[in-house]
Amino acid sequence: MTIEKTIAKHLLDIKAVSLNPNNPFTWASGMKSPIYCDNRITMGYPAVRKEIAQDMADLIRENYPSVEVIAGTATAGIPHAAWVAEVLDLPMVYIRSKAKEHGKGNQIEGRLVPGQKMVVIEDLISTGGSVIDACGAAAKEGAEILGVAAIFTYELPKGLENFKKHEIALKTLTNYTTLIEVALETKAIEQEDVSLLKQWKKDPVNWKK
Repeated sequence: MTIEKTIAKHLLDIKAVSLNPNNPFTWASGMKSPIYCDNRITMGYPAVRKEIAQDMADLIRENYPSVEVIAGTATAGIPHAAWVAEVLDLPMVYIRSKAKEHGKGNQIEGRLVPGQKMVVIEDLISTGGSVIDACGAAAKEGAEILGVAAIFTYELPKGLENFKKHEIALKTLTNYTTLIEVALETKAIEQEDVSLLKQWKKDPVNWKK
């Protein structure tokens, strides 16, 4: 089994991902979706989080071999960044969504040396807006952004467009397409659900309107 399928199966098994094409979830943005992904749940499963950390470290070694510091996005990316940094024996920092309004007003917590080559870790990618902003904040502090690594991507057209627009590389352990394949193989969904799930990925805004 490929890494993509293995991680997708883990996420389904521990119910970090829920699929319900006929009774969609409502995201914080208000958007309706047949899928809800909460990778924070992986924290409660040591075997799963260790495999994610090792696979993420291998992904980074292969795609960003010159990395010098690992960064996690606040808050969901922080634990995964810590575990990956431990595997790679590299420094780690984390990036707040905005600068603190007290103390030194830091947006990046930890020791960042200007010029350090950084990989930013996120738990999942939808439109990519928050992690792209985090990359921008780190670049302003002198980091050289090699790219982003994430556990899962919804593969939304808007997200792909945003990474291309900002010229930021993105690598993920698994993705929406693979998740649907595994969900069908494990009977988490039925064949008749597949077309609805694929329609959502192509046009999430107008899906089922």
